Amino acid sequence: MTGNDSPVLRVAGRPVARYVTRPELPYRLSPRPYLHPVTTLAGTAVTEFSPADHLHHLGVGVAVPDVEGHNFWGGRTFVRDRGPTELDNHGTQRHTAFQLSDPDGFVEELRWIAAGTELLRERRTVAATELTGTAWALDFTFSLTNVTPDPLTIGSPATNGRPGAAYGGFFWRARKESAAPRVFTADREGEREVHGGRADWLALTGETWSLVFAGATGRTRRDPWFVRTEEYPGVGSSLAHDDRVTVAPGDTLVRRIVTVVADGRLDAGGAAALVRKAVSP
Repeated sequence: MTGNDSPVLRVAGRPVARYVTRPELPYRLSPRPYLHPVTTLAGTAVTEFSPADHLHHLGVGVAVPDVEGHNFWGGRTFVRDRGPTELDNHGTQRHTAFQLSDPDGFVEELRWIAAGTELLRERRTVAATELTGTAWALDFTFSLTNVTPDPLTIGSPATNGRPGAAYGGFFWRARKESAAPRVFTADREGEREVHGGRADWLALTGETWSLVFAGATGRTRRDPWFVRTEEYPGVGSSLAHDDRVTVAPGDTLVRRIVTVVADGRLDAGGAAALVRKAVSP
């Protein structure tokens, strides 16, 4: 890892991801730290940053559209009976410090601030591990602690009245190519089949690359997947799918996602084998 504001993760000496801690972004994009570019070991970029179709999609990170009414996702806010609406309600995630920083990972503290008030304090742990000569794993854990004296609720456009839009939490904006990527789990294939469903792992494959996302804890695996392939390529793990999630004062919400980043197009057997290797018991 090098640099204070944009450390670089390395696997077997090769750079595979840059982490931007203090981005200079417009307020309406909900500024927050992010990983971009993330690449395969062969150097193929598998993330996009602020693409024209969704300027607030920032590589890989944590984004939540509704924390007690504050937008930590960016862009418009979905308002019940009104639809997507421009509101002056955006929050920011502010890097505080690295507790640990090595070439293959880091432990970071962040403050989630909106309307001049700190709502959540986050501990983020990120590690990069070599799996094979053509694949590595990004292990991403985030822990959100309510530092206010009152309960905080986390919602999504789905909980606010927009069916199928339960995004919010870990989110990966993937590489966009001329054709939509293939998406599949161990027993289902296609956006319609896997979106909103629960699966131990979910794979996204493009022209020369594969991403395999896996919940690495029992609690994380209970969160449904948010998937887009036709409109744009993106995968997330939904914190608030059916109902708002309440975090009591002093309580902590924890999720851990491990993503396999591979060269080539994996099939189900290859994806499952790499997940088993990447996710420690």
